[in-house]
Amino acid sequence: MQLLTTATVTDRRYTSKFFASILLLGVCQMSAVSADEQPWGAWQKWGAQPDGSYCNPVLPADFSDLDCIQVGPNYYAIASTMQFSPGMVILQSPDMVNWRIIGHAVSDLTQISPELNWNRMNRPAHGVWAGGIRYHDHKFWVYFSTPDEGYFVTTATNPEGPWEPVRPLLKERGWDDCCPFWDDDGQGYFVGTHFADNCKTFIWKLTDDGYGLHPETETQINEGAHREANKLFKINGWYYHLFSEVKNGTRVVMMQRSKNILGPYTERRQLTDSNHAEHEPNQGGLLENDKGDWYFLTHHGCGDWEGRASSLLPVTWVDGWPIIGKTDGTGVPGKMVWSGQMPIVTRQRFAPQGSDEYDKAVLSPQWEWNYQPRAEMFSLKERPGWLRLKAFRPLRPNTLVKAGNTISQRSFRSSNNTVVVKVDLQGMADGQRAGLCHFATSSSAIGVYQEGNRRTLEFRLNDKGEVGPELKNGNLWLKSTWGLDGKNQFFYSTDGVSFTPFGTTYQLAWGNYRGDRIGIYSFNDTNDAGYLDVDFLHYAY
Repeated sequence: MQLLTTATVTDRRYTSKFFASILLLGVCQMSAVSADEQPWGAWQKWGAQPDGSYCNPVLPADFSDLDCIQVGPNYYAIASTMQFSPGMVILQSPDMVNWRIIGHAVSDLTQISPELNWNRMNRPAHGVWAGGIRYHDHKFWVYFSTPDEGYFVTTATNPEGPWEPVRPLLKERGWDDCCPFWDDDGQGYFVGTHFADNCKTFIWKLTDDGYGLHPETETQINEGAHREANKLFKINGWYYHLFSEVKNGTRVVMMQRSKNILGPYTERRQLTDSNHAEHEPNQGGLLENDKGDWYFLTHHGCGDWEGRASSLLPVTWVDGWPIIGKTDGTGVPGKMVWSGQMPIVTRQRFAPQGSDEYDKAVLSPQWEWNYQPRAEMFSLKERPGWLRLKAFRPLRPNTLVKAGNTISQRSFRSSNNTVVVKVDLQGMADGQRAGLCHFATSSSAIGVYQEGNRRTLEFRLNDKGEVGPELKNGNLWLKSTWGLDGKNQFFYSTDGVSFTPFGTTYQLAWGNYRGDRIGIYSFNDTNDAGYLDVDFLHYAY
């Protein structure tokens, strides 16, 4: 079957070097193992394996609200980022399993709303929600929603960027989970759900330039049942609308089809079983390899402390319907599959970036700030090879999640995770706090508090501090470790060799539609003064 969307464009200009990363070895979670025997999150192995197989999840971290396409030899995926900046992360893979981060589609969240800026920080769990990525007219297109502002669109000729400033498509709150589609004649369409009005889903015609909707073409195609995760495809002459809904308390993948893009969509099929114990894989996109085998790249919708992890499920076509996961061939909804053979044979094994030496002119693409950062208060140039985080007052005193310019990345759920950051304290000022943190709705941190000329180690749990020893050295190494259970322990060192534990164990957490973030903070309750220099952050997982 031929997918007549951007997933079959054969433009080979978009090749690039892949970032190498080591995957930990262990025991694969298999489809025959029950949830009771193998509870969620107990995987010892994930992603590509040396024997040519792969284990789910392929991304055991918070890459949520996925959509994906194929362009030439590469696959591209996008994932929502909420209030984090830059927004809408973009990943690339040669084989649907090994993924690396190549950039973001939204460089400046204030193009969406001033509420997403460092001086307001008023959109927890909001900001950049689910979207759709397609390739049309020699450009990549990303459409996405924000629950408060409406729909937006941006384009780029190269998926790594630069991306155009976002343009509003529909200025109205209460919409989510959109996707574009261009038909064989070049006419574009757009699907989205009005969650504020009983989850009514509509299709519109796009304007010829792709930056607007023809309001008179608005056509409702379903409603209710907490519907979301919209995608549009054309396959063998049928128009397919993929979406998810809640049945008996569990989110499942659904599909309806029509011979007319605007409907009526009278034929409907459930594609996945409840899969509740497997955290409801449900939002994603259909992909095809060069052998004609189909797959569904999806997030798991029930977030745990790692966020909404991602898996790759096989697709079996039964009577013209793509059944997702393990099926008996009769079209019954598919079950979760925990392992399989690689869709494309490759010797490459890598994963999303974690470490950064801060030796480039820009930050590595795994980094996202908590809200749009205050640009003049960080620098990669003032001390080459170091990241300088200048301290300024938080919007709420001594509150990590209300402190601007906290830089963060995703925490992975793997067997062994170790983050080590080396910092130079000599630029710190009276009233400044700085260090290494974990945060979602709750938070924990190890860092330094300076009072006058005296610096002391500090452990923070939900913004309440525990004072440690006085620090005389200018350099300090801070470390965090955790495993599959998500229980973190902090350490510190004054020589980078011998580490001492400090603070209590902290359970990494889920909150505001986000999994745990590992981050570096620097703020000052007293003055806009002082800075922290960061030499490197090394993340082994």
